[in-house]
Amino acid sequence: MAEAPAALEGYLAMRDQLGRGVLRARVREQLALLVAQENDCTYCVSAHSLRGGTMGLSNEELLATRDASDADPHTRALLALARELIRTRGRIGDETRALIDAAGVTDAEAGEVVAHVALNTLSNYYNHLARPELDFPEVKA
Repeated sequence: MAEAPAALEGYLAMRDQLGRGVLRARVREQLALLVAQENDCTYCVSAHSLRGGTMGLSNEELLATRDASDADPHTRALLALARELIRTRGRIGDETRALIDAAGVTDAEAGEVVAHVALNTLSNYYNHLARPELDFPEVKA
């Protein structure tokens, strides 16, 4: 994004603000990994798998995240929301609405999930365009 300073500044500003949001760092990383998986971004799946591992996510948890799953029902609902937002272009169905309501997902959390989907989609799309060389172990999307 260095070649597009306005895009880079916007991306960094959004990332910084979301880092101060209500979602825990682990969940933010899981969202980044899930979005990369859904957007078929091998570079980002690789990067977020590595980062997730350094944050304490096991290989099983990383694989589950890529399938919008987690042992914790609240996190699972956040991931399900993110995946449905991507797959339906933001039009979640009644089943997902009921799932996030039952899991106690707040409006603030749901809003930040939308923002994380947008932020990470921007990163994924830019990496599709730029085709950066992997400088860490590859994990296929």
